[in-house]
This record gives sequence, structure tokens and C-alpha cells, in this order.
Amino acid sequence: MNDVTLGEIEAKFADLIWENEPLTSGELVKRAEASLGWKKSTTYTVLRRLCERGLFRNDGGAVSSVISREEFNGRRSEQFVNEAFGGSLPRFLTAFSRGKKLSEDEVTALLKFIEDNRRG
Repeated sequence: MNDVTLGEIEAKFADLIWENEPLTSGELVKRAEASLGWKKSTTYTVLRRLCERGLFRNDGGAVSSVISREEFNGRRSEQFVNEAFGGSLPRFLTAFSRGKKLSEDEVTALLKFIEDNRRG
């Protein structure tokens, strides 16, 4: 899965699956109708599209995720850092923290992250 972007409606639909999985495709149709106002055909069209993109699977009417919401968000964050900051985590952190002081807890967490991920 290279493209980890979702439109607003796709994101709401994905959240509906992540929050309720595993679920039957019939149950998903009912939930999509109730929360998104969708018809059955719209639900199946968007589900098929997201299955083709590798986020979800529909095996014999059982809908579940291929990747978790956390993994998806991690990939999306990585894609953003790659596109906006040339993959440089230090450049991202500098831009992210510009104009505000990091708390002692944030500094400690960052130092622990650096130490845990130090190569060599």
C-alpha cells in the first residue's frame, strides 16, 4: 500500500469498520446507512475500493482490517514526513516544535526514543 491518504468520507467509513470489526457486510451496510446515509451499493463500492487498496478484506461477507488504524496512521505520518521534510525526522521535529517549548516529559520521551533507536 503506497498511497495512505483517504478522503474525508473514506476516512469516516474506515473508522466505522475499525471501530466495529469484525462485522458482516450486512451489518456494515446497516451501519453505513445509519451513520453516513449510504445506500447498499455505495457501501459495497467504497468497501471494494478500500479492499483493493489493501486496508480491509471482505472474505465471504466477513469484513475486517488488513492493517490497524494505528498502523495506517503510522504509514500516513511517515508519508507526510517523507513528502514534506524529505524524510528527515529532525527537520520535522524542528518545524513541529517551532515557537513552543517542549515540556520536560516530552524531552524525556524524545531522548528515550533516540536512545532506544540508536544504531550501532
